Amino acid sequence: MRVVQITDAHLYADTEARSRAGVPWRQFQQVLSAVAAEQPDVVIFTGDISQDESAASYALAVQAMNALPCPWYWLPGNHDQRALMAAEHPLADDVDLGPWRLLLLNTQVEGQPYGELGSEQLASLAAQLESDERPTLIAMHHPPVDVGAVWMDAIGLQDRDAFWELLSKHAHVKIIVFGHVHQAYAEQRAVGEATINVYGCPAIADQFLPSAEQFAIDEASRPGYRMIDLHWSDVQGSEWQTWVERID
Repeated sequence: MRVVQITDAHLYADTEARSRAGVPWRQFQQVLSAVAAEQPDVVIFTGDISQDESAASYALAVQAMNALPCPWYWLPGNHDQRALMAAEHPLADDVDLGPWRLLLLNTQVEGQPYGELGSEQLASLAAQLESDERPTLIAMHHPPVDVGAVWMDAIGLQDRDAFWELLSKHAHVKIIVFGHVHQAYAEQRAVGEATINVYGCPAIADQFLPSAEQFAIDEASRPGYRMIDLHWSDVQGSEWQTWVERID
């Protein structure tokens, strides 16, 4: 099962509009072309689809995503309008990946750059994990870990302690992927009796400078996406390989 993560397109209704370091719509088209060539089984889009929060920007995104050769799913980032997203394409929260399972979490706090899951969603997540013990991949927008950039760590997932406490009871959660940070990231975190692998993804739009104290663009880096190949066998159990690809 091949899953591809894309994130942080920051699209405008105007396809010629520029970001700080490029033209988001052109970069989006380039990334999607490269992703399609990877022959994915599923694509997940982990938020900040739009920059101008316009209906037209979501319509553009959906038109392009529908050309992919596989099902795709998205979730909101801090810049997004959930109602406009849902009007264009469903917001799923649980996806059957055969021997694996994908859960998509909404970390958006309306009007704020940081994220939260909230008590209601945490309770729902607990119920989902208790009901199915297949190896699980969780996708979200805000990072549940510090990534080493002072300004970014201040606007990550605010209720991460409650999130990790919940996961400590569910060793079948194997992978967490997130957006928001506009850079590649990887960490292994010991939780209860398990180890969970946590991954960040390059943005489609501008890349952020790693380990920066204040906001800064990484002009030497390029847009990209994360590949995740999921495997299962009766002998080895759950296994996976993941890596980042970038476009020129």
